[in-house]
Amino acid sequence: MIRIVLLCASLLAPRLMAGIDVDIDAYGESLGGWKDNTVDYALSGANYRTYKPEITPSPDGGIFVSVRIDHRRGWLASDDHAVLEVSFAPDGSVSSAKSTLAIQGRTISSDLIRSSANAGAKLTGAEGAVKVGANLVADLSSKLLLEKIVEAGRVSYPAAVRHNYNLLYQALRQHTEPSLTIDPPAAESEEPAKPAKAPALEIKPYGEKEKK
Repeated sequence: MIRIVLLCASLLAPRLMAGIDVDIDAYGESLGGWKDNTVDYALSGANYRTYKPEITPSPDGGIFVSVRIDHRRGWLASDDHAVLEVSFAPDGSVSSAKSTLAIQGRTISSDLIRSSANAGAKLTGAEGAVKVGANLVADLSSKLLLEKIVEAGRVSYPAAVRHNYNLLYQALRQHTEPSLTIDPPAAESEEPAKPAKAPALEIKPYGEKEKK
């Protein structure tokens, strides 16, 4: 019975697997501190509200993060809404990013900014993230201009999206977690295995050269 228990324990030995996640508490603190599921803050004279991100594991071992960002326009006006979507590779690099703004019943969507196409295949880590963020904001800003939107808080909306993008990247964490894996059972022998003897240590006086 004891042998069976030991065999099961060895088969279910935990192995460490690397992964990434977002430190939601750190992300909220960088914006001003969560109050329930949101945080309010001001940028360039306009008021914004960020909601706690939704995080989904990706099939490749990375994560997909979606963040809602509202432009707070006051009691007598309807708020604008934005969604920031970022895909992170297993090593923490940004794979792609996209943002959609909903303003006055109009929807303004950025292109899907990919790190391979827009940041260059050789740019990874922080350099790649900076390039993707810059391209994302440039694309949103150009489309806002085409819509002839001039209100201060709305013109700076892409900057608020970039602000959240930067802080989200800084809140990214690499971690390891145990994962159960099953090893093939070792062949049983009739006699219990004898412990292997450790090799004898050859102690030589300090400074003595090995004889050839």
